Amino acid sequence: MQRILSSQLTHHVGESVRIAGWVHRRRLLKSVAFLIVRDAAGLAQVVVTDPAVRAAVETLPEETVVEVVGTVVANATAPAGVELAEPTVRPLGPPAVPPPFDLYRPALTATLPTQLDHAPAALRHPTRSAALRISAAAVAGFRAALDARGFVEIHTPKVVASSTESGANVFALDWFGRPAYLAQSPQFYKQLMVGVFERVYEVGPVFRAEPHDTVRHLAQYTSLDVELGFVADHRDVMAVLRETLAGMLAEVAARAGGALATLGLTLPEVPAEIPAVHFTEALKIAGAPADEPDLAPAHERALGEWALREHGSDFLFVTGYPMAKRPFYTHPDPAMPTHSNGFDLLFRGMELVTGGQRLHRHSDYLAALAARGEPFEPYAGYVDAFRHGMPPHGGFAIGLERFVARLTGAANVREVTAFPRDLHRLTP
Repeated sequence: MQRILSSQLTHHVGESVRIAGWVHRRRLLKSVAFLIVRDAAGLAQVVVTDPAVRAAVETLPEETVVEVVGTVVANATAPAGVELAEPTVRPLGPPAVPPPFDLYRPALTATLPTQLDHAPAALRHPTRSAALRISAAAVAGFRAALDARGFVEIHTPKVVASSTESGANVFALDWFGRPAYLAQSPQFYKQLMVGVFERVYEVGPVFRAEPHDTVRHLAQYTSLDVELGFVADHRDVMAVLRETLAGMLAEVAARAGGALATLGLTLPEVPAEIPAVHFTEALKIAGAPADEPDLAPAHERALGEWALREHGSDFLFVTGYPMAKRPFYTHPDPAMPTHSNGFDLLFRGMELVTGGQRLHRHSDYLAALAARGEPFEPYAGYVDAFRHGMPPHGGFAIGLERFVARLTGAANVREVTAFPRDLHRLTP
């Protein structure tokens, strides 16, 4: 008899079936016992009345892996409206050692550090696994949206020879006796690949050795990177980002409906045109000094409230960041050279995406490096490619974990990360 998942039971009423999963909960009453079995698709209720089967169930602690064969019976009070009757229950391994928290409760009561210490067990909880299902669906939507627009997926090195891309702290390592570093971003490589495919994207880990100990930062996270050629300016990049976000949310709705229901979530709408404000105007809206070079988290929150109030949007573009706060490869605004053709996208009052138009002329790179007093040699292999002809181009990067945290309302990005790596955590 072939195993079926709990979600398929409604199609087999009156039939004998086989399911398998983990003992989620046991309710041992006087005349009957209820065994709740959890599998990848959800929960199944098993009704035990036979004394011998009941005695066996009593010896199977929560999280023990079992196989159940029984008859599917309709019951409106059971999960999905069906349950298994007259079962046989067979353990597929030894009795499990229960984790240090109850996975059958509606919410995990353990502290976040305890959950992270015991992540292999904590992630089994429906609310924790639901967030990861949403994450997987979002990545599928990211890929599908870009594939449909002629982008090619690439895979770039995560070990590099120099720590040059963003100025952030880096993780150093030994590469056969030579110094090397974990990549902070695929930025340089995705620009170079525009010269091959015109439109490229990547899903991969990035590493930032910044000593941030906040609810929004990780030392390793998943970056969804995009770069496209033959743009007029940063607004073409913003248009692709809007379509990408809409595709991601559509795929979450299509693939992760059960996870959304588990978390009680309603997905936000992506406006047909996401509202945008220039950095100088954003400072005024946020009540920040006019000479402020960047937006602080409090400013971002104020802007998020303004976007929701004035435009009914959870999303807001802030354009024209000062060149002094942007990487050297950022294209300046021709009409306001002290400001950039760069942008951030705020999602519910937090920076989610950074992007913009890049320089594409070799001479501009030489001038930009000289203006910042940067040596040419560490960038030689990157800058040299621009001698061979590169189109006007731009791109963006989305932090996956931060996106899912904002989407689910998680207070801490670690709540939606399977095995987070941060200032303090390198295990499990």
